[in-house]
Formats: sequence, structure tokens, C-alpha cells
Amino acid sequence: MAEHIVKAFDSEISHLRGLIAQMGGLAEVALRDAISALIAHDEELGRRVVDGDAALDALEAEVDRLAVRVIALRAPMADDLREVIAALKISGVVERIGDYAKNIAKRVGQIERQAKFEPLTLIPAMAGIAQGMVRDVLNAYGARDAELAVEVIERDEKLDNFYDSIFRNLVAHMIENPATISSAAQLLFVARNIERVGDHATNVAEMVYFAATGIYYAERDLPVA
Repeated sequence: MAEHIVKAFDSEISHLRGLIAQMGGLAEVALRDAISALIAHDEELGRRVVDGDAALDALEAEVDRLAVRVIALRAPMADDLREVIAALKISGVVERIGDYAKNIAKRVGQIERQAKFEPLTLIPAMAGIAQGMVRDVLNAYGARDAELAVEVIERDEKLDNFYDSIFRNLVAHMIENPATISSAAQLLFVARNIERVGDHATNVAEMVYFAATGIYYAERDLPVA
């Protein structure tokens, strides 16, 4: 009976991990497609990104149900409990990353085409950093890789600096070209959403670090009492 319970618990944990991986894959694709739609002015692709967000919402709800079931029926402790709680929290953060991708996709059609609006060319490089953070933090989660999680956390400063640079560039562009203020404001919104994706990837990385080590990232260098 005990062996059966252990196998059932292991199966549920594997299912949780699989759901998180599935969510992460959808969020990563949504972000990639949202940026592609923005750059190519592809409104149909943008609509597909928006419509696809429902799948992420459904997976998050499934993670919630399974995590609550595991806690209620298995009463996990120590490492196992950290695993379940991390999955529960990470699913919510990944769902938010999908929301940011959806927000970006909604701006397709509200920004002038690339040939007419030079600041749009800055977005792919910034998005590339955010996409790399999402991809690597999901790999860190799957491998329980605390070191890779730390690398993702440290990359967030580079993304913040990129956002600051784009912000200054867009403000200057609006001053010099008042006719582009509407597009520039939309692009500022896009850049802010990309920056928030990085923040959320960092949040996931901190959860992965805790799940892997049992130590909160912010407390990792504190002396042991």
C-alpha cells in the first residue's frame, strides 16, 4: 500500500511538471509570435495569439486543481511540499507571461509599419533577451538547476537597462516627430510588457532556486544562525 501511494504521488508530481512545461511552451510561443506579428504587421497572427491565451488559462486551472488535490490527499512535506507549492506559484506567473504576450499582440495594427517607424526596429533585440530568460528559466525548472536560475535572475538587469534605453529613444522620437506620438505610446506599452515578462521570468527563477535548494534567493548569502 505504501509503495502504491509513493508511486501515485510520483505520478502526480510528474503530471504537475508536465503541465508547467506545457504552459511554458505555450507562453514562449505566444511571446515569440506576438513580437513577430508586431514587426510584420500581421494582424491575423496577432489574433491567433490573443485567442490562444485561453489554453494557458485552462492549463493554469488544471495545475491549481491538481496541486490542491495533492496537498489535501498526500500531505507532502519538506522537498515534496516545496515542489507542489512552486508548481502552484509558477503556473500563475507563466499565465501572466501569456497575458503580456496577448497584450502585445493586441497592439498589432496600432503601430505604423516598420518602414515608417524606426523605433520599432529596437523591439526584437529587447524581446530576444526576454524570450531567452523565459526559455532558460523553464529549462532550469525542468532540471532543478539552481545555477541556471541564478543566471536568469542576473540577466534581468540587462533587460531593465534595455527598457530604459528604448524609453529615452521613444521620448526623443516623439519630441522630434509629433505625428508619431500615438505609435510611440503604443510601443512604450509594448516595451513595458516585455520588461514585465523579464520580471516574471525572474520571479519563476527565484521559485526554482527555492525549490532546488530550500533557500530563498534573497537570503542565500546570509549567515546561518
